[in-house]
Amino acid sequence: MAYIMLALAIGCEIGATTALKYSEGFTRLLPTGLSLAGYVVSFFFLSVALKHIPVSTAYAIWSGVGTAVIAAIGFTFLHEELSAVKIGGIALVIGGVVLLNVGGGH
Repeated sequence: MAYIMLALAIGCEIGATTALKYSEGFTRLLPTGLSLAGYVVSFFFLSVALKHIPVSTAYAIWSGVGTAVIAAIGFTFLHEELSAVKIGGIALVIGGVVLLNVGGGH
């Protein structure tokens, strides 16, 4: 159940960050509201997950998966540049998450 809460937190964070892109510096009401609400809900689900998952593990997964998915959204839908350096950076983030999970047993 804790990992379901973590997955919901990640999904809300991804939605909030995507909406943030469209808020144009908090000048557009709907994307701004979606972004703020998404972050609040994301932190709520993350806090519930933290009752059962170590903070180092949960935060690594939350931030790492969020970073990788937002980068993929940027490349795929927002026409952001994809380079070998960016791919390498994402690989390092994912590798860091894996190492924290392998080394941080419950």
